[in-house]
Amino acid sequence: MRASRPNQVPVLQNSVVVFSKNYLPLARINIKRAVVLLVSGQAESLELSTTRSWQVRSPSLVVHVPEHIRLTVTNPERLWKMPPVNRREVLRRDNHTCQYCGSTRNLTIDHIMPRSRGGTHTWDNVVAACDRCNSRKGDRTPHEANMPLKSKPKAPIHPTVAFAEQFWKEQNEEG
Repeated sequence: MRASRPNQVPVLQNSVVVFSKNYLPLARINIKRAVVLLVSGQAESLELSTTRSWQVRSPSLVVHVPEHIRLTVTNPERLWKMPPVNRREVLRRDNHTCQYCGSTRNLTIDHIMPRSRGGTHTWDNVVAACDRCNSRKGDRTPHEANMPLKSKPKAPIHPTVAFAEQFWKEQNEEG
């Protein structure tokens, strides 16, 4: 058995970025999945200027797997429904953290503009809040209660869009 070289990452532990047919970065997948897509003809190599590649060998085949691949099949983007505005989804969006004090205990949801004053039950009017902050704020706005929000609430975005934004941000930081 041959000893592996120090500081060498085994090939199958690397990941590949998959682009849609119209060049939208969709996801990061493992090399095994990339090999299946390439061998089955569902994807092709996408040679970018900084692209690395790896060789994956089988007894009868050598596959060159680049760092970026592009789907060749027209796959209608999977339908994504906006999650409902409920406690579980609001807590997930706000990372299970009170948006007033940062506590992670006894969390509830709070309407920024209270419903009794015409506030709606929408993504941009609901935040996670601990019992203590929710009671202290009461039937007032955060400004009236002198309780600024840690972050501005917003609706979740499509996972593909979130991945694409993160991908291009990382590319700009590297280059």
